[in-house]
Amino acid sequence: MKEATGKLAVMSVGLGAVTTTFITGTLMYRKGLTVPGGSVIEMAKIRVGSGEAKQYKKIKDIVPVAPMQSLEFAAWDIFEEDAYQAALHADVLKQRDIDPVREELEAIKPLTAAFDKNFVTRLQGDNVKQGTRWELVEQLRADIRNFKAERGCDRAVVIWAASTEKYIPYNEAVHKNLADLEAAMKANDYENISPSMCYAYAAIAEGAPFVMGAPNLCIDIPAMWDFAKQQNVPIAGKDFKTGQTLMKTVLSPMLRTRCLGLSGWFSTNILGNRDGVVLDNPDNFETKRRSKMSAVENILDSDIYPDLYSDIYHKVRINYYPPRGDEKESWDNIDIFGWMGYPMTIKVNFLCRDSILAAPLALDLVLFSDLALRAGYYGIQEFLSFYSKAPMHKDCEAPVHDLFKQFAMLKNAIRVMGGYEADQELD
Repeated sequence: MKEATGKLAVMSVGLGAVTTTFITGTLMYRKGLTVPGGSVIEMAKIRVGSGEAKQYKKIKDIVPVAPMQSLEFAAWDIFEEDAYQAALHADVLKQRDIDPVREELEAIKPLTAAFDKNFVTRLQGDNVKQGTRWELVEQLRADIRNFKAERGCDRAVVIWAASTEKYIPYNEAVHKNLADLEAAMKANDYENISPSMCYAYAAIAEGAPFVMGAPNLCIDIPAMWDFAKQQNVPIAGKDFKTGQTLMKTVLSPMLRTRCLGLSGWFSTNILGNRDGVVLDNPDNFETKRRSKMSAVENILDSDIYPDLYSDIYHKVRINYYPPRGDEKESWDNIDIFGWMGYPMTIKVNFLCRDSILAAPLALDLVLFSDLALRAGYYGIQEFLSFYSKAPMHKDCEAPVHDLFKQFAMLKNAIRVMGGYEADQELD
């Protein structure tokens, strides 16, 4: 394990609600003005050792996490607002919680973004790069190199915190082999090569871990897996697990553990921020829908429990409602059955703050990805499934969605990197 020496460049795709909340909170925290609630890497204590050697330690006392003071922030965005203006515009945080770090936020000017309106039709901005897909990759690589040089950073992590792109299906002729992917980029295949793929390829090429915080296809293709292995770079994703899906990965294990049947699960959301605008388009919603649908069926597993889970009706809706802003509300109606098939209903009304839940995930994913890089890990980081709606996984294995199994995986990875034995049963 290499020590976390020098500075770490944190380069975010998108300078919207999630990124400005993440950056502002980090800057406030390192001034001692707030508490990083929701950040496992900063707040949690986990057990290491057993018997008389058992101890509970903070994660940064087990493994050499990059210190908060070492983070240098940059972002790409299609809008020209600096981070302070963008934070005010996002309307997630109160101005009194932004102003103490105003000067630092104003210094963060967005880099021109690689953007294609065909993938996010509801947004339009002028701060964009021009060129073919391959030319965009080269420009993004230059951005990473230049920012690291300007700020004297030893390492970088790139994280996608931008909008959900429209759904594109996996195309074996383009997405399976790295050579075919590169050829498609050079041929400017704008249908099969999304802007997010340009960011991911550029990051991996520059030796920077890449984290996918949306459900875009992007790095979840064999060509990207092979490239990450070739470059010895960790990749993680996909889609931040924040509100409704977080609840599903908690409640579904309860149903399975108690052998309670499930007839139907109806989920709907109202959301008024920029994400809501984008997801109001059916093409973009389809990408999100597929991400949000996978957890329940995976955890309950009708092949093992056909009497309980073979006929689930699962529906997901997202509704754009401007007055709500970033304060998303989700409703879940869960129809279950128990002894002798008698029905019961669970109702969940979660009034959450989307970016308040996502910001600590962004911090943890950045720091853990950097840790994995220094530990010599590369390719898909399955131990980071804890943070994702649709966890990436190797072809030969099923994804793990159960939050408690995911947490056990995360803790075991930390133990192993810290020189301790993995000791939690996952099955």
